[in-house]
Amino acid sequence: MPSLIRSASLCSLVAFALLAAPRAPAAGDAQRGKMFFQQNCALCHATSTGAGGQGPSLVGVVGRRAAATSFGYSKALAASGLVWDDATLDHFLENPARAVPGTIMPIPVPNSGDRRNVIAFLATLSSSSAVPAAVASTPAAVDHADWRNDHPGAVHRVDLAELPPPFSTRSAGNGPAIADQPSDARPLVPEGFAIKVFASGLSNPRCLRVAPNGDLFVAETGSDRVRVLRAEDGAETPGEDQIFADGLDRPFGIAFYPAGDDPKWVYIANNNSVVRIPYHRGDLKATGRVEVIVPKLADGTGGHSTRDLAFSPDGKRLFISVGSGSNVPEDLPVKTPAEIAAWEATHGFGAAWGSETNRADVMVTDPEGHAPIHTFATGIRNPVGFGIDPVSGELWTSTNERDGLGDDLVPDYVTSVKEGHYYGWPWYYMGNHEDPRLKGLRPDLAGKATVPDVPLQAHSAALGIAFYPNATGVAAFPAEYRGDIFVALHGSWNRASRTGYKVIRVRRRHGIATGEYEDFVTGFVVDERSVWGRPVGVAVAHDGALLISEDAHSVIYRITPVAK
Repeated sequence: MPSLIRSASLCSLVAFALLAAPRAPAAGDAQRGKMFFQQNCALCHATSTGAGGQGPSLVGVVGRRAAATSFGYSKALAASGLVWDDATLDHFLENPARAVPGTIMPIPVPNSGDRRNVIAFLATLSSSSAVPAAVASTPAAVDHADWRNDHPGAVHRVDLAELPPPFSTRSAGNGPAIADQPSDARPLVPEGFAIKVFASGLSNPRCLRVAPNGDLFVAETGSDRVRVLRAEDGAETPGEDQIFADGLDRPFGIAFYPAGDDPKWVYIANNNSVVRIPYHRGDLKATGRVEVIVPKLADGTGGHSTRDLAFSPDGKRLFISVGSGSNVPEDLPVKTPAEIAAWEATHGFGAAWGSETNRADVMVTDPEGHAPIHTFATGIRNPVGFGIDPVSGELWTSTNERDGLGDDLVPDYVTSVKEGHYYGWPWYYMGNHEDPRLKGLRPDLAGKATVPDVPLQAHSAALGIAFYPNATGVAAFPAEYRGDIFVALHGSWNRASRTGYKVIRVRRRHGIATGEYEDFVTGFVVDERSVWGRPVGVAVAHDGALLISEDAHSVIYRITPVAK
């Protein structure tokens, strides 16, 4: 997350600036505000109109002191002294990061009419109309996915034949508080490896990509920019640190084109577009203007905002991930079989519609953006990270699945992505398991959802993904790691007992995933309430070291083998 406010004086200035904000906005349309909220905010925030999740409940927010409820708020917001009246909400929603530097609220509402409407809707959410707050379910007596059982080398496998029925446990609301790193805590790695902080003082470092010359490109998503770190092979810290490009829109995915040692472009995935910037080997700052390749990915920009990029090995295709706008879209318009057939003919088998058009999909176009963007695969709820198998050339993704069905549903996953395949969301999951919230709406899809290669513990929040290559640098891992996949698990909020908050190794044998994964980096959880680290991005450095971004305290770690 962005740097936290440290001094009381600065907090006071922020509060004063907010309280001195422009007058309260004119009255808005609560019904329009409700529609806007459902499309852009309901994925994270609970209201009387439905369950939310990762963010705090907004029931009764108007008139309430900021950070007054039970949630892991940033220190910046907790120290701001704000009271949420119409004027303060309007000022905050216009640009949260500017209003309260250090807030973890990432999404602005730039249109004044939308702000007026959504504030009018929030004003209707009195505590008397609230749905019951999410409560933590009682964990099983033996919970093998509990964070207490994590340690480097621990092996996990999710057996799909043993998935529990939906609602076997109540849906938990168990978001973490971000703690300072305890004096006796450190990231844990397997014997024979060492982990050290490579870079600190960053701003919300998320996706990591290594340029052909070895420079590390870092998407600082919350600050709308991409940074470059340069380190010589074997160096423990960067020697150069520059902002490559700024003024972007929640950038995440980064890719270099064409393949080889001398790419000419850096492609960047914004929240709802894809752009590219001219690049010459070794550039630390952009030397040319931003060129828009895909001006719009979807009509809606709420919900999942991370977009990743990857090029096919032949350089002819640009893959783009677009996550869903909701957890489960229970208000999709009903279509007849004939209407569904016509829709799928142009949008792909199993593609959702309405507010979820071109969402929960892997999209594809050509590197110039000339070919109309269209679906490559559908029903992948939030395909956060991309990786290309260095041997087969197949596209792989790490995916966040849906919430609200209990502690152990629905498994997240890592999988190869097959062209034209449907992976289940929103009607089915893990093959032929029907989501009870959409029961009977798509019987034609029964048995037709592709089962992912490697299911992961539900609610782990799989983000960055990287294949370990045939590395030969000074920090190269042992040969047994070649072809395996590293995945960052950002950590749970919708589980009674925490899971995730670690980096895992997905084992493969002869290029085929075994279905097992093992813990590689652990140790970030303090207790059932607090964590001090949340891994996001993974990348393999030019010298073979494994790099991990962590956005709770905005650092990058470097993992290397210990010299024997």
